[in-house]
Amino acid sequence: MTATDTTEAPPGVPPDRARRAGRPPALRRDGRYASVFLAPSLGGLALFTLFPTAMALGISLFDWPVFGERKFLGIENYTQLLSDPVFRRVVLNTTLFVVLYVPLNVVVSLGLATWLGPKIKGRQAFRVLFFIPVMTPMVANVMVWRLLFQPGGLLDSGLQSWFGINAPNFLGSSDWAMPAIVAMSIWQGFGYNFLVFSAALDQVPQSQLESAQIDGAGPFQRFRYVTWPMITPSLFFATTMTLITSFQVFAQPFILTQGGPGVSTQTIVMYVYNQGWQFLSMGLASAAGWVLFVIIMGITAIQFVGQRKWVNYDV
Repeated sequence: MTATDTTEAPPGVPPDRARRAGRPPALRRDGRYASVFLAPSLGGLALFTLFPTAMALGISLFDWPVFGERKFLGIENYTQLLSDPVFRRVVLNTTLFVVLYVPLNVVVSLGLATWLGPKIKGRQAFRVLFFIPVMTPMVANVMVWRLLFQPGGLLDSGLQSWFGINAPNFLGSSDWAMPAIVAMSIWQGFGYNFLVFSAALDQVPQSQLESAQIDGAGPFQRFRYVTWPMITPSLFFATTMTLITSFQVFAQPFILTQGGPGVSTQTIVMYVYNQGWQFLSMGLASAAGWVLFVIIMGITAIQFVGQRKWVNYDV
């Protein structure tokens, strides 16, 4: 315990203030510099994130048309959402997208990162190649996949030429539309997690892998008991970020299917967009946005609590 920790505050002086006053001058100066450098970021966070979030919460309690008189409703917008079958369906659609997309994204990106080990020739070229879809504009990627999926497109033509059968109507079938959106999204987004996992795998000491191999451990055992514990922090980061972004999916279903057929691929963010900018009901749109915010925060909190049981920071 340091001398500072044992210093008692004078009568009438708060303990925190007394502790700050007892800090060395250099530490107090560094604290002031840190505050100056953090001020722009904190200002931007307050202006562009916290303030709009608080405004959305306030608007969600009103009948808030873009034009016209506003009327206080309390929680009526939220009760309307819960009783709306369309909103329940878009929540289900979003959950289905997340359940399909997140595990497949992690498996594909981790599998490719594991395969692309140091002994693979052209490793850097493969890394660039796998990351290109991430850098390509989303709209351009979606348009290409739309040409691929549509009747008479590349998939349909290929199946007719090779096997004499027609491909399913991927974008016009309620059974195939969501898997098609998931497939396109994985192609678009796996490159980011691929780089995260590649960097994590590069940090695994080769000496430990070689020692395990000398002791008779096979490839699966080396990955399970040597590699896996060392990359769990990266896995936690990648799954958390992927889960958050996947709940906010919008461009892929909006461009590929417009949320159809029916509402079979409409997501929560699409619902917010439609309510706000098509039906001009900002109150209901804000309420739906806050429902999404609560869902994301709740699942993220569960992830942070659960990571204590499987993420290893001590290796």
